[in-house]
Amino acid sequence: QVQLVESGGGLVQAGGSLRLSCAASGRTVSNAAMAWFRQAPGKEREFVVRIDRTASTYYADSVKGRFTLSRDNSKNTVYLQMNSLKVEDTAVYYCAFQKVNVVGLATLPEHYLNWGQGTQVTVSS
Repeated sequence: QVQLVESGGGLVQAGGSLRLSCAASGRTVSNAAMAWFRQAPGKEREFVVRIDRTASTYYADSVKGRFTLSRDNSKNTVYLQMNSLKVEDTAVYYCAFQKVNVVGLATLPEHYLNWGQGTQVTVSS
């Protein structure tokens, strides 16, 4: 059974930093494409960043230069380092595996599966 567990969220002031973790079980992160999404209250789930099998990353414009995705294959975990946080980054953050039948750059929620329960990030002004 594939499971993803996000952690690391919390309350931080604008300009601060957080590091989110996404621990996987039942599937290896090193040979999978994965992504982080976020969802703010009343809004649709929004793409944040994707990593592919070669560790190539693609960021949404809204987080480019501030967020960094990395992967630790030995821990079967991906991380999202978030710096220079803004109030508009407030959301529940989710990680997911890309569906194997989806090719190319996948930035829609329907391209992914095995969603974790999410971790809340709240940025105060």
